[in-house]
Amino acid sequence: MEQRGCRARRERQPSVTYMVALIFFWIGASAQIRYSISEELKEGTVVGNISKDLGIDLSTLKERGFRIVSGSTETLFEVNQNDGILYVNRKIDREEVCERSSVCLINLKTVLENPLEIHYVSVEVLDVNDHSPSFPEKEKRLEMFESALPGARFQLQAARDPDSGPYSVQQYKLSNNDHFRIEVKDRGEDRKMPILILQKQLDRESAKNPRLLLTAIDGGKPARSGTIEIIVEVLDVNDNSPVFTKDVYSVMLGENSPIGATVIQVKATDLDEDANGEIIYSFGNGVDDKVLRLFGLDPNTGELTVKGLIDYEVNNIYDIDIQASDKGPVPLTTDKSVIVKIIDVNDNAPEIEVTSFSKAIPEDSRPGTTVALISVNDLDSGLNGKVICSVLEDLPFKLMSSLQDHMYSVVTKSPLDREKVSQYDLTIVAKDAGQPSLSSVKTISVLISDVNDNSPEFSLSPYTFYVTENNDPGASVFSVSASDRDIDENALISYHILRDSGEENKWASFLNINSENGNIVALKSFDFETLKTFKFQVVATDSGTPSLSSNVTVNVFILDQNDNAPVILYPVSANGSAEGVEEIPRNVNAGHLVTKVRAYDADIGYNGWLLFSLQEVTDHSLFALDRYTGQIRTLRSFTETDEAEHKLVILVKDNGNVSLSATATVIINVVEPKEAFAASDVKSAVKDEEENSVTFYLIITLGSVSALFLISIIMLIVMQCSKAPDYSSKYLQDANYDGTLCHSIQYRSGDKRYICSYRLR
Repeated sequence: MEQRGCRARRERQPSVTYMVALIFFWIGASAQIRYSISEELKEGTVVGNISKDLGIDLSTLKERGFRIVSGSTETLFEVNQNDGILYVNRKIDREEVCERSSVCLINLKTVLENPLEIHYVSVEVLDVNDHSPSFPEKEKRLEMFESALPGARFQLQAARDPDSGPYSVQQYKLSNNDHFRIEVKDRGEDRKMPILILQKQLDRESAKNPRLLLTAIDGGKPARSGTIEIIVEVLDVNDNSPVFTKDVYSVMLGENSPIGATVIQVKATDLDEDANGEIIYSFGNGVDDKVLRLFGLDPNTGELTVKGLIDYEVNNIYDIDIQASDKGPVPLTTDKSVIVKIIDVNDNAPEIEVTSFSKAIPEDSRPGTTVALISVNDLDSGLNGKVICSVLEDLPFKLMSSLQDHMYSVVTKSPLDREKVSQYDLTIVAKDAGQPSLSSVKTISVLISDVNDNSPEFSLSPYTFYVTENNDPGASVFSVSASDRDIDENALISYHILRDSGEENKWASFLNINSENGNIVALKSFDFETLKTFKFQVVATDSGTPSLSSNVTVNVFILDQNDNAPVILYPVSANGSAEGVEEIPRNVNAGHLVTKVRAYDADIGYNGWLLFSLQEVTDHSLFALDRYTGQIRTLRSFTETDEAEHKLVILVKDNGNVSLSATATVIINVVEPKEAFAASDVKSAVKDEEENSVTFYLIITLGSVSALFLISIIMLIVMQCSKAPDYSSKYLQDANYDGTLCHSIQYRSGDKRYICSYRLR
């Protein structure tokens, strides 16, 4: 009564919403709502407010792509992204959608993204009594012998009503008469078969063709009805009906059975003789056309055979009415139901549907991050419909089943690293438990997006560079380079020199670095004699957010150039010139040490290795100069004819590629022995004073050189301990206790090592 009232109001006011019930189910991370509506509602009729019932913010519906995930059929419902209201997209005919199902449920999936949510909505379509019962024919002719006894039964064609439940055919009424009554046999599934029963024996002479009106009435309020006129032709006399040999016929039939396969054979007998006892078989009048397309019946043998494709997923049981009729003038018939149960065969592979999918995820995603949602369905039943899903290969992803049947989440199971693998192709396999098993495969590609998780790495650590002194200020002297395993902005590197108050970086102020390519230029010219080595730190920073950086120590060694001329330490005159006077007795023997020329070169190695030579001499036969020590000795004894004064000009030069030199002049006076001894006392005092002065300056010079030398040695030892042996040139200098300046050179050529040294006295 309530639904008829709602229908009447809807006819008067088409825009009024009709909603019967709302049921909420919350399960895990998804929700299920159930609505009920009547069929035949107009397009645009509101079913319910999903967003309100689920508590979803209206302002986020459009942004999060609120939508219904459509199936393979035409969409019956739509959802409004502005207000979250579910409405009817087209008029729904329950009989078309559900076809005589007792409960008509339409299941919908709604999806929200960012974050991903999936909700299930079930809409129950309620039947409306919008169809009247109808018979296949307007009239039916029945032939009966007048000898038919009371109680004879005649099955009539059942009326069809597309409505279901209480709105299907509920009763039959027969027009008033003296001979017949109607009986209804309930076959289930809204199938009520009318059977005409003879109550009083017929008299052909009094009533040859009695007419009856059979009315089929449904259960609606008000009820709808349909009629058929039954015309009875009274014949004479075949008084035995066929009888089936079994009370119940039931058989199991596998789906996909071949055409022509025998399902079952029925058999009936008739006590009459001749034509009245010959039996033919046929389908009952109430057999559906779909059954007639699937099964065939041999009229002579009663053999039921397969005629069409038997599909368990379409229907798993058939109740088939078979009639046995004799061939009498007025045939008698008996009907029997044959129950055919279909056995499921594993003929449907699982179907995989990707409901939602994130094409790219950050590499720092935690284990358990959802990548995709998939649903799996198998139309088979039992073990044939039980599906197991898995991910092929050993990948950092796994499938997790949800509380909703046949729903899975693809989630990460271990940390990701884009620098190792930037893309994964996930192959999802769905396999049923049938024999033989059927499976389906779905491949999805997941991109791993970069995160700034790698610091720049320098190509060397530490760097060691050798720079020749007297370099051009502003010119590039060396460069550093770093790389970053990340990509794009996260791998864009800039360089800068660490400038702080620390002792280690105090020389960094004389350097500048190109922030883009790492080229380093010197802002001043270096002097080996002032600075032999220093170090500083370079920092490489990427452009990620937040940025990462690393630093490296750069060791710089200044290489010597021959830029210092030798300095004469002795002889030195009072006015500072390199001149001196020596007196020797005339009676000295050959090999007598006259004097020693002392010189110093601030350079080291070959550039500081000094050689002495006589540039000018009065008598080459009298004096000889040691080219390494600078000692002047007599070659022979003096004679009376030898001059009393001799001038020697000594050339002191280094061994640089372009050698530098200095000259000293020594005047040698040859005196008689007595004069020599007399003058020696005076000269010794002056000489001692001069030598003391020279020695003082020599000590200062040697002390400075020794200090620089010791610092260089310590730094070289530290560097050699921290890296592999370096066979580049090492420059060493030392001070001898006797005031002799010692220079050493070590160099390597091939597999031979040479050591050159000299002493300057």
